[in-house]
Amino acid sequence: MESREQTVAKLQAMSKRMRRNMLEMALGAGYLGAHIGPGLSIVEIVAVLYGAVMRLDPKNPRWIERDRFLLSKGHGALALYTGLAEAGFISQDDLKTYEAPESFLTGQPAMFEDKGIEIASGSLGHGLSIGIGMSLAARKGHHSYTTYVVIGDGESNEGSIWEAAMAAAHYKLPNLTVIVDVNGIQSDGRCEAVLDMGRHEDKWRSFGWEALVVDGNDVGALFDAFNAPRQYPDKPRTMIAHTVKGKGVSFMENNNEWHHNRLSKPQHENAMKELAD
Repeated sequence: MESREQTVAKLQAMSKRMRRNMLEMALGAGYLGAHIGPGLSIVEIVAVLYGAVMRLDPKNPRWIERDRFLLSKGHGALALYTGLAEAGFISQDDLKTYEAPESFLTGQPAMFEDKGIEIASGSLGHGLSIGIGMSLAARKGHHSYTTYVVIGDGESNEGSIWEAAMAAAHYKLPNLTVIVDVNGIQSDGRCEAVLDMGRHEDKWRSFGWEALVVDGNDVGALFDAFNAPRQYPDKPRTMIAHTVKGKGVSFMENNNEWHHNRLSKPQHENAMKELAD
């Protein structure tokens, strides 16, 4: 059994590979462009879940006891796809088909269970409700899997998020974990300027959830948070993950031009050099 330090080192290396693959995919997308910034912010979250937390079997992708990962903020698809590649659900050759005609790796995820993509997403605010349904199904079927849902801080402006939050607390679903990617920027600008949500953890706690606050770009902190004992055995859990949009590439960090953009060859070369360094 590997030590925590070994696991953290493995996850750090995994995160770097994911970022490099994401940049290759974004370059290959050409004139279509890609949602680069929203994917880069959640790389560590996806890496820790797929690399160290979730129970999965890529040889049996429909295994009933598998943990479920739902990317409600569908514009983070690049992180999902590279995470699936790391976990063995899809190949490096598959990654090269991103946004190509007939490819299953679309700009925002399309459901493909045999490749580990649990739901279609992109229309914001729906993933949590689907996650509640999966969590209730686990309870009714006496299954032990956990459902993990990643939502964005901008997505949290959607009223459907809070209807679902109330329902999850009402049904007492400890087999449900929501990760809120708090990078402070949505497609229309700074989140606090578009619609100030205040302290996310306070809102989730007021809706009946256990809420943890974590550095969402620190694999060690995430690993510890995901493995922390639950304080309330009958409450769903939310993790308020503070991240940097565009994390890992200096000219993309906190720059909303990279919410969705086309990557040129010189930009790609500079970004890859940064990651290599």
